[in-house]
Amino acid sequence: MDLEAGHVETAERTFTPEDVRTFTEVSGDRGDHHLETDEEGRLLVHGLLTATLATEIGGRFTVLARTMEYSFRQPVYTGERIRCVAEFTQVDQREDGRTEVAADLRFHRIDNETPTLVATGSWDGVIE
Repeated sequence: MDLEAGHVETAERTFTPEDVRTFTEVSGDRGDHHLETDEEGRLLVHGLLTATLATEIGGRFTVLARTMEYSFRQPVYTGERIRCVAEFTQVDQREDGRTEVAADLRFHRIDNETPTLVATGSWDGVIE
């Protein structure tokens, strides 16, 4: 594996109303703020649905996550392009062949010229 501390990975997605409806059913989070459109016809995207961008990145390396922490700073709505940037802060090979990893996460709305920070976070885990 050619992964080392400082490595950066990105994932992007524009969440759709169908994504929000599906996540609502899977998660059971049926808060009105996720089911009713705003004045522009958009749905509010669940914070944890937004966080799936980080799990996409972990999945690229088959990371088994142990901890995840997120701070949701701005709302995300359907139709907005969101980018997650994950910077690996720890990549340590263990004697048993597993690799301990950790990453810092930043999520930005990138539809405008100036990206807007919508969430931050981190996760750590192990690659077997």
